[in-house]
Amino acid sequence: MASKILAFSGSLRKESYNQQLVDHAAEQARKRGCEVTLISLADYPMPIYNQDDEDASGIPAKALEFRELLKSHQGFIIGCPEYNSSISAALKNAIDWASRPKEGEKPLECFAGKVVALTAASPGGLGGLRGLDHVREILGNIQCHVVPGMVSVGGVHEAFDDEGNLKNERTRKLLEGLMDNFVRTVDALGKK
Repeated sequence: MASKILAFSGSLRKESYNQQLVDHAAEQARKRGCEVTLISLADYPMPIYNQDDEDASGIPAKALEFRELLKSHQGFIIGCPEYNSSISAALKNAIDWASRPKEGEKPLECFAGKVVALTAASPGGLGGLRGLDHVREILGNIQCHVVPGMVSVGGVHEAFDDEGNLKNERTRKLLEGLMDNFVRTVDALGKK
């Protein structure tokens, strides 16, 4: 049975470079035999997490839908936009809602033991690299296995050709290497 992978970006922007990079990574995972569900986080709008709101109304419907997607996949490919040298608010908020315990579930059931590949893209020279360490730390603390070899693409506004393909061979090879490592790790650890 093929490993099930959920792929998404922490950006809500329609023409997100990070989502474009995730699309490429998802295609590489498919070529390696994975079943990939590609989503946009913008399709799962969630209010800013506030425990008072959760106590009064429970977990919002879109957060519950997102949680179910996380639970039903063995691994995640996440594109991580860098906002002020850190994680985007949308991605952090989605993680916060998904980590909320539900009655009858194990702690961190959406995350514990899941395998994650991280990418980032930015018009800047560092390609979102500074934010990746923050995302890695957060996911590690909620018991995910984040594979080494994160890929960041600087100057991303010039990184894709007219057909939406990555132009730089080195970047393509780095992404392929990340997906090789990710799929091997999911196959070894992620199947239940």
